[in-house]
Amino acid sequence: MIIALLLSVAAVLFLCWLLFTLATVALPFFGAISVGLWAHQAGAGIAGALVAGLSAGITTLVAGQLAFLFVRAAWVRVVIGLIFAMPAAVAGYHAVHGLMAIGIASEAWRQTFGAVGAVLVGASAWFRLAGGGAVGRRLEQSSQFQG
Repeated sequence: MIIALLLSVAAVLFLCWLLFTLATVALPFFGAISVGLWAHQAGAGIAGALVAGLSAGITTLVAGQLAFLFVRAAWVRVVIGLIFAMPAAVAGYHAVHGLMAIGIASEAWRQTFGAVGAVLVGASAWFRLAGGGAVGRRLEQSSQFQG
């Protein structure tokens, strides 16, 4: 019984981590879904839609990370960061609000926790983008940037 309880807690914690990690990449996910659905409607088939959607999502994520890495103007970096952080904040709000609806009856508290979740997930997306992501770290570690 105790092992089942511990495994249940571990599973819930893993799903929460997964939910908020995926919420930070809301913009590339939205791009991937949009292009995949468009490709399927255009007659590309399921495999073609999957390839097109996956390509669009990866391209969006890598392009955002590279643009944030190479652009030096502060206002452009703020705009790029907001483009990625705002959809993540909306996804974080809805995720936390939905989870709070399970156990909290008061709408005011659900809104409050949802707003806090939006700020935290939006900030997480901002920091992931500002950190350069995997692409930026690999580029900085390459010999081209070690001069």
